[in-house]
Amino acid sequence: MGLSVVDVVRAYDFAAKKHVDQRRKGATAEPYINHPAEVARLVIEATGGSDLVVVLGAILHDTIEDTKTTQAEIDGLFGAEVGALVAEVTDDKSLEKAVRKQLQVDHAPHKSERAKIIKIADKTSNLLALVTSPPPSWDHARRKQYFEWAAKVVAGCRGVNAQLEAGFDEAHRAGLSTL
Repeated sequence: MGLSVVDVVRAYDFAAKKHVDQRRKGATAEPYINHPAEVARLVIEATGGSDLVVVLGAILHDTIEDTKTTQAEIDGLFGAEVGALVAEVTDDKSLEKAVRKQLQVDHAPHKSERAKIIKIADKTSNLLALVTSPPPSWDHARRKQYFEWAAKVVAGCRGVNAQLEAGFDEAHRAGLSTL
């Protein structure tokens, strides 16, 4: 039996419980689950929700990286295809932050189409958050660095969804004009 809207709600519930004690870094410290929800919304709007694997991957994209979730756990609940996609977009937190960031740039062109879609939506969501609620400790230069880095990651993901790419470009332009 294939994935259904029930799995989407189950994934959202799962992610909400996994991220329950996490907050975003911005000044408003909004609940972290707002980020995967926004990434999933961007993916659904850009794809018409036609691929539930990528929708579930968007909802769950930070669970392995930022919580005590394993790929095996996601495989068991949502299937190996979803688990593999979440693992594909997960950074190795055992590496230094600068190394992880460079690997995102280096590996982006070699990701699957689904992973690229999630990466573009993820970076778009992060840029929007930096404009509306930047972390208090991030000065102008730090925010600008993030915008430049995100553009490098997305450059390696282009060619998978024109709507997502246009949305990223708009968020990037608008954000840079406020810096």
